[in-house]
Amino acid sequence: MTAELGGATTLPGPVVPALAVPPPGGPAPMPPGWSPTTCDSWSPSPAPDGGRVVFVSDLSGAPRVWVRDTRTVGAGPTLLPTGDEPVARVTWSPDGAWIVYVSNPGGAPRAEAWAIRPDGSDNHQIAGFDGTTVLLGDWVPGSSRLAVTETGATACAMVLDVATGARHELCTGEMLYLLDVTADGSRALLRRGPRSARWLEVLDVATGKAEPLPLTGGNTDRGWFADGGATVLARTDANSDLATLVAVTGGEVVELARRPDAELEDFAVTQDRSAVALLWNRYGGVSELALLDLATREQRALPSPAGDVFEGCAFAGDGRLLALVVQSAIQPRTIWLLDPALGEGHALGDDPTAPATPVPGEPSWPVVIAPQLCDLRSGDGLAISGWLYRPDGDHDGPWPTVISLHGGPEWQWRPGHNPLFQALLARGLAVFAPNVRGSTGFGRSFVDADNRAGRYGAIADVAACVEYLVSSGIADPDRIGCIGRSYGGYLTLAALTTFPELFAAGVSECGMSDFASFYERTEPWIAAAAVSKYGHPEHDRELLRDLSPLHRMDRLRAPLLLVHGANDTNVPVYESEQVLEALRGRDDVPHDYLLLPGEGHDFLARTSRWTAIDATAQWLSTHLS
Repeated sequence: MTAELGGATTLPGPVVPALAVPPPGGPAPMPPGWSPTTCDSWSPSPAPDGGRVVFVSDLSGAPRVWVRDTRTVGAGPTLLPTGDEPVARVTWSPDGAWIVYVSNPGGAPRAEAWAIRPDGSDNHQIAGFDGTTVLLGDWVPGSSRLAVTETGATACAMVLDVATGARHELCTGEMLYLLDVTADGSRALLRRGPRSARWLEVLDVATGKAEPLPLTGGNTDRGWFADGGATVLARTDANSDLATLVAVTGGEVVELARRPDAELEDFAVTQDRSAVALLWNRYGGVSELALLDLATREQRALPSPAGDVFEGCAFAGDGRLLALVVQSAIQPRTIWLLDPALGEGHALGDDPTAPATPVPGEPSWPVVIAPQLCDLRSGDGLAISGWLYRPDGDHDGPWPTVISLHGGPEWQWRPGHNPLFQALLARGLAVFAPNVRGSTGFGRSFVDADNRAGRYGAIADVAACVEYLVSSGIADPDRIGCIGRSYGGYLTLAALTTFPELFAAGVSECGMSDFASFYERTEPWIAAAAVSKYGHPEHDRELLRDLSPLHRMDRLRAPLLLVHGANDTNVPVYESEQVLEALRGRDDVPHDYLLLPGEGHDFLARTSRWTAIDATAQWLSTHLS
């Protein structure tokens, strides 16, 4: 990512508007009776014939597996009896015989794989035993065999026959993920490497020899076999700062899809490998959907569902139905179905634009605020951006303002559904959600800009956001808060202790406070993959200590709320507890702690999410009012 002083900010491809304060935001069109905590639905997987779709939804209060008919008008969803543990992902086998789902026991990051018949019978665990965690790859075409990776002290890639329970182990190693296997089982597609620096290898199952794809110098993280295994379709930014789709056959690399104004965020292929659905991420985070014919290499736009952010697309077996997840400021994650041939689409089940039924005990507000994209520069001239939410009212500011920092850092704030932001807006607080360096969606160089010592720049980006908001007349300089979860919680603590004079309140949710204790206590596979982003716990010990806010807690001035899931093994609860210990006896700094039982790194129960939202909104409105 480059910045040209004195003119428009230019990305590699996308062109950013000239620096300016965007026009005021305002209420978004919305159905009456809208509830900010209306259920989320995600991870759709159509049956092979497209007649039904299985998906995950928190319709019952926690993530469970549901099945819905796609052809019967008015047909309601059916809950499968998967038990009490929260579910993260679900997928339907190509032969139609099985549904496999991933559960997170106790809400923790550790994942188990279970199988169940579509009629709800024969529910049983198939992988993730003995404390290991599971990653699912693709199904072997036309079968009940599934690519599975179990990770513990090391990772084991296997083909698991769901029908018989047979496990065919292919290889072991660190930072390993089995993506796909050919129909004859002779070749396997493996992903290796740490975060933002991954590569793909093709394994000859008979000889055990693996050959990396000739894609170097970037991040290659998604892939499928085509042409019976002779070709690999891969998402990569190895030859372009913005991610593209390429086909690799032997040593030859052919670019199939590239855009100068967007990067390829995700893609899905039909079972017969004749077509590819492309999810493009346009500058700022708005999604666009296209279909690529692999025979003609022609790409055409598909109808845009009623939303701004798309994810999780999957084809039915014959390719005549595409399911995906759609959301916007006024619409929670909702399953949509598209007919690629006819160019028609509709929401699965209820019309998302129809009046919603508020959930008893959960809030319902008369207005939802849509965000607007802002562009600014950090102190070193780097162009960054963010989404601004202005309270609905009769004045133009300045307002008490909250800067919200996302997790990852390889993630991105987008104009999607966010009940927390709406809760803050309802209390008269503006919200700015920046994508500081390290965020995805803006190219490889921007993602890598916060690696190791580059993290100082990410912390400085937060201060640049404050300067922008104050100079633009948006924020009251005496009433600015900073919040974040996971890596965003870390960055919140870092900003509060590096620039204590800028902030009047803070909330850190599941945030790291000390890199040394994080590396010691997190899951081993999480620690191994994090080295490329944060630094090595031994070789970079002094750098990591200096970047750890725990060692600067004496500089904290802003009232601080800490929120954590009791079962979190990604960022262990110790990370918040040692901040509390550092603040013991500090009567000059109000602080509090909310521990959520039964939750891990992500708060999966709707009641837990709203408890955290309400506590955060109350804390900020109290200390910024």
